[in-house]
Amino acid sequence: MRQISKAHIICIALFVSAAACASDETQATPTTTLITIADARSGIAEKIDLGKPGDSPGDMFVFDQPLLDPNHQVIGTNSGFCVRTLPGKFSECQWTLTLPNGTITVAGREADNGTSMIPIIGGSGDYQSATGVLATTPNENRTYTQVLTLYLKTK
Repeated sequence: MRQISKAHIICIALFVSAAACASDETQATPTTTLITIADARSGIAEKIDLGKPGDSPGDMFVFDQPLLDPNHQVIGTNSGFCVRTLPGKFSECQWTLTLPNGTITVAGREADNGTSMIPIIGGSGDYQSATGVLATTPNENRTYTQVLTLYLKTK
């Protein structure tokens, strides 16, 4: 009986992976850049102190707030939660932007300061096959500028 070497297994795995990629007829094409503003000044924006008193791992922040366009007109809602992972620096978050023509859901690590790049993990309606990234930046006035680079699968 012939033995298969590790090199053969690696070659077979690469061949199968390449064949699977070649047979996938869908491609991700950038379709749009969307700019929104999450308004933490109104709606629900609640800190829940679950760990040690004060800013500590496991604390939560839940929100359901207006989603604005760049002209500060309401276009939907921005709803989700964050779990504090590194006090004073980072939280792990998931939220959904609800728009008239569908939803976009994002999840990832958000920094307290500066711009965070959060993966787009899916959507509904016009955004059903959405992937991409949301760049979120806190502003001085308790709003967050969110720039979404959306990719939709096309055949």
